[in-house]
Amino acid sequence: MSPFSKSLIVSGRRIFATCVRHHSSLTTELIENMDKKATWDRFYAESSSRTTTFKNFEWFFGFDAVQDFIMPLLQTKSCPDALLQVLDMGCGTSALGPCIYRDSPLPVQVTCADISPIAVRLMQEHVQAKAIQPHNLSSQLEFVELDCTQLHKHFGSNGVDLIVDKGTTDALLRSKEGKGKAGLVLKQCLKVLRSSGSLLQFSDEDPDARLLWLETEAQEHGVMAINVGVQEVGELRGVSYYCYQVVPRPIV
Repeated sequence: MSPFSKSLIVSGRRIFATCVRHHSSLTTELIENMDKKATWDRFYAESSSRTTTFKNFEWFFGFDAVQDFIMPLLQTKSCPDALLQVLDMGCGTSALGPCIYRDSPLPVQVTCADISPIAVRLMQEHVQAKAIQPHNLSSQLEFVELDCTQLHKHFGSNGVDLIVDKGTTDALLRSKEGKGKAGLVLKQCLKVLRSSGSLLQFSDEDPDARLLWLETEAQEHGVMAINVGVQEVGELRGVSYYCYQVVPRPIV
């Protein structure tokens, strides 16, 4: 096993230690099979069965920790004839998408997508019960069951302004069979993003490793297809987190 692969597995165990504290039977399955729909169906089913009160589950951190990376990007975009299209990719039961919908002064269409229909149903029920009101009354919020390797089939080309990926790519990269899917998801993101759009990946992976992976996976015929920037989000429980901003670059 290479030192890089070993570090990913150790990091995966650290990240999900808190998540699975009350789900010991899921620990190994989560780490090794985070690219599988059945894993997440089981995780969310077990999580919801343990309480009668819904609580959002946040990978890494919540909206408050990353809003200053997300919201300014929406302020710089102008789409006078349509809603700004925002995708929370691999949303799970996070409050991230609903918070963007709630706080954006510009009209947005926030799509929260997850491969698990259980997570989607839980969020639909929660939002309906909570009756979240948007800052802009034209804004819309939806939850859809969607395999993120199939984004283009759902969104078409060049139609999304912002994609937020909080831990989804990390989960794929740390899975036994997920690395190929992670590369496919990145390519799907680049297909559906507008030329002025951005993909934000929130991750604890070191910039040396993530930047190399992004640049390698985004190459088309030897030509770089993206521009990438990185900022440090901060440290939480001794772990440093980063925001990777990926912007499509036209290939000529």
